[in-house]
Amino acid sequence: MEPEFITYQKFNDPALAEELAGHLEQHGIAYFVEESSFRFDPSLVMSNAAKEYDVKIKPEDFEKVNQLLKEDENKNTDEIDKDYYLFTFTDDELMEVVTKADEWSAFDVVLARKLLVERGKNVSDKEIETINEQRIEELRQPDPPQTFWIVIGYMVALLGGVLGIFIGWHLYSYKKTLPDGERVYGYTERDRWHGRVIFYLSIVVFAAATIVYKIVPIFTND
Repeated sequence: MEPEFITYQKFNDPALAEELAGHLEQHGIAYFVEESSFRFDPSLVMSNAAKEYDVKIKPEDFEKVNQLLKEDENKNTDEIDKDYYLFTFTDDELMEVVTKADEWSAFDVVLARKLLVERGKNVSDKEIETINEQRIEELRQPDPPQTFWIVIGYMVALLGGVLGIFIGWHLYSYKKTLPDGERVYGYTERDRWHGRVIFYLSIVVFAAATIVYKIVPIFTND
């Protein structure tokens, strides 16, 4: 059975994706880059988005890659110009970069920690480990209730719209990837239950509408 590859990072610029791919290849990490231009995004709206380049790796390699990138970027922080935007951050803002490392580049996280140390606010490896564990636990929690989209999903489903199928499928199956590579369902059990109902209801109503559309002309022609 082929190992599962999941998205480690997304890029709009292919050069940035290739740069990360180069790091992975240099360290012997299995990966592949997937290009996508049409997607059903987390906001539940079908859109022709700009091309994205997903760098995918095995879930068990996430921690290793996180560490490798931090080590690589640590070598570059001494060469950064003093006009780099992180130099204008307050201590609290730098700490937020460290505590929410998943929202920032590996370079920014390493530099933020270095700047804190230079300002006399040392963050130990043990504290970083605790912060990362707390952040993962925070991200593991389901997103807020999707009441608005559930209502829209039922309305579209009852009208026979195909969009109801996509809304239901997304609510039921959407997963998010945590910084350590674990994948968890993004919505609550209640929202996922509604997603299943919307999905199957949409299929039934759409199929019924299609049958009626095919049958009515037969009787009207007679």
